[in-house]
Amino acid sequence: MSHVGVGPRAVMRSVAFLTAGVLAVPALAGCTSEDPSGKPLAERDVAAAARTSVSDGGTLRWAVDSVPDTLNAFQSDADATTTRVAQAVLPSMFRMDETGSPVRNPDYLESAEVVDTEPKQVVVYKLNQQAVWSDGREIGAADFAAQWRALSGKDSAYWTARNAGYDRIEKIERGASDLEVKVTFSRPYADWKALFTPLYPKDVTGTPDAFNDGARRALKVSAGPFAVKKVDTKGDQVVLTGNPRWWGEPAKLDQIVLRAVPRDERVSELVAGKLDLAEIDPETADEVGLAAGPPRDAATGTPLMGPGGSPAPGAQGRSAAEALRSWAVANGSDEEAAEEEVLAREERREAEAKARRRQQALSGFEVRKSLEPAYTQLALNGADGPLADERVRRAVARALDREKLAEAVLKPLGLPAEPVGSHLALSGQPAYADGSGALGEQNAKEAWALLADAGWVPGGPVKKKDGEEAAGAEKDKKDEEEKDGKDEKKSEGDDDGTYIVGEDNKNTDGKNEGDRNDGDGGGDDAKDGADRESGEKHSSGKNTAQGGAPGAYAPKGTAAPAGAAAAPLAKDGKALTLRFVLPSGPGSETLRTVADRITDMLKEIGIGTEVSKVPDESYFKDHIAAGEYDLALYSWPASAFPATDARPIYAKPVPAADGSLNVAQNYTRVGTDQVDQLFDRAMTTLDQKEARGLLRKADSRIWAAAGSVPLYQRPQLVAARENLANAGAFGFETPVYEDMGFLKKGAQGSRPSAPASSSPSS
Repeated sequence: MSHVGVGPRAVMRSVAFLTAGVLAVPALAGCTSEDPSGKPLAERDVAAAARTSVSDGGTLRWAVDSVPDTLNAFQSDADATTTRVAQAVLPSMFRMDETGSPVRNPDYLESAEVVDTEPKQVVVYKLNQQAVWSDGREIGAADFAAQWRALSGKDSAYWTARNAGYDRIEKIERGASDLEVKVTFSRPYADWKALFTPLYPKDVTGTPDAFNDGARRALKVSAGPFAVKKVDTKGDQVVLTGNPRWWGEPAKLDQIVLRAVPRDERVSELVAGKLDLAEIDPETADEVGLAAGPPRDAATGTPLMGPGGSPAPGAQGRSAAEALRSWAVANGSDEEAAEEEVLAREERREAEAKARRRQQALSGFEVRKSLEPAYTQLALNGADGPLADERVRRAVARALDREKLAEAVLKPLGLPAEPVGSHLALSGQPAYADGSGALGEQNAKEAWALLADAGWVPGGPVKKKDGEEAAGAEKDKKDEEEKDGKDEKKSEGDDDGTYIVGEDNKNTDGKNEGDRNDGDGGGDDAKDGADRESGEKHSSGKNTAQGGAPGAYAPKGTAAPAGAAAAPLAKDGKALTLRFVLPSGPGSETLRTVADRITDMLKEIGIGTEVSKVPDESYFKDHIAAGEYDLALYSWPASAFPATDARPIYAKPVPAADGSLNVAQNYTRVGTDQVDQLFDRAMTTLDQKEARGLLRKADSRIWAAAGSVPLYQRPQLVAARENLANAGAFGFETPVYEDMGFLKKGAQGSRPSAPASSSPSS
């Protein structure tokens, strides 16, 4: 599944990733003159080079996760490799730029614009007059119309993944000439630029049989710089070759071979010289980085040196003292010890020789890194159990130090360690704004208060199990009662004693509480932003806008004990323990590290976790999608069209005809009518500024519901042959396949000037 460019949107949000998804209180959407979308946190890293510096010819061997089951990007079993193939061989009306925004693709479009809005929205596409299919036929209205009929949802004989956008089209017809396509919508559709990317020939979409089966293992007709030569399931590869009828800049490469290589085998394939480009995990990136030069200090980027200016010993090296001791033992009077040491020295020499050969093989590669257009989130299943109570979900969310979690993953890689502030976009995308203030800052005191209001109390009596001692001794209960009394006295005279989500830094008497951090985005700006956004504040003083949704506070007198850790919480004889489901595969070490830290953070407020590690192949289908979890970590790709693509993820689940719950892609089972209405309005307005404002409001309400907590943008680490140009860590941008190739002798590609890093926190 691709997350950029011509990736099939029908699939973009149909599968969530397994992860390898500063809580300041900002002024909310539309309340500041500054653009809240910011800039992308990291640049692309592709060794960019002019085409004149790239040699003609050659084969790029590119590691992928799988050989696709289908080449039809609009079917439910399409995957990331399906998208990669589609990007290289099929038309895309729009592609993604460096900010994740759609831009016209001049190879196919001379122009595309809304020409009428009343009585109906009408879009006219003017096609590039050179654009033809590989069989020589012009790309035209017939192809657009066939794809619309296949994806409109009106004919169930077509096995489509989804029909978003296409179901709003009323008719498609030829325009003023053969090069014009006129599309009339039955209902306004803001995300019209998302349609017809990729565009399939009418040979594929014209009939249900052709659509369902005609493009699963072959694409006989295409219209990109490359064409599909073969899908080799036995050899686990897809071979793309240059399209002789391509009218644009000719492809520099002769072939692109997409090889299915498991992640844990990629370093071996790189060493063996069987790959030129491969996305890798942090451990492999370390090994490739060391092979490319001496070890470097993570903070300064300078080589780590040992005594006398020699490189510091690595994993395979031995210190001078160790080497001297080994020599002494091998040449000592103890014959048995000497013999053992001689054998050990020989084994070490063999291992070191092997390591040198491996390092030499990897020395021709470099690590290209950026941030994926995707983020990792903590999902909280609100269907039943403790997390069905929104106060408990909010407490969990407010216990998390998202900045520390982002740093744990990204800082060691030299990437910006900034928490993600939106469910619907990433920093730099037009719809982005940090909406986390609707939930509130990390605050253990607030979390405890929310839990206490929900009936979960420290040291509460827990029913005994098989001779187990009950939790909550009388002394603990007495101590807690005494602490409650003290806290009640403290709250006297403080407004109404409520803890308002999103208003941690507000105080009616203008005083800051001692446990609050100054300069974290609270204060007047945050207050004014929340008030302006909602347009009102209830007379009780409880802010019911994004800054403090109803129920997001604890009543006066609620216990909020302070301290680094808490006694386990319990209610009605049952301890507050959440099932944390994680994948157990070798590529999930980072995810498990994050889970360990989250577990520790929850323990500090008295929430227990039961970690359940399950096979990767069943993790999503049998647990996330099935709702068999309380907490889970997985990722969503960012979309240039969040009104369309994000709605199924956050739409309120509705009962199906058979009595089951239709959750679409909302695997947290948390949603509201208000969020649905905001998405619907954003989808129908053609005013981009208004649409962004509606999406930011929707995001704030999603934060307040606390069904999921965005954590960090996913790292993108790619091992690339040093002389490979215009390929690597693409970030938001759509790859330009015709420009990829190997540099001419003496030429160099351009890379980011310095490793991206987070600005120091104050």
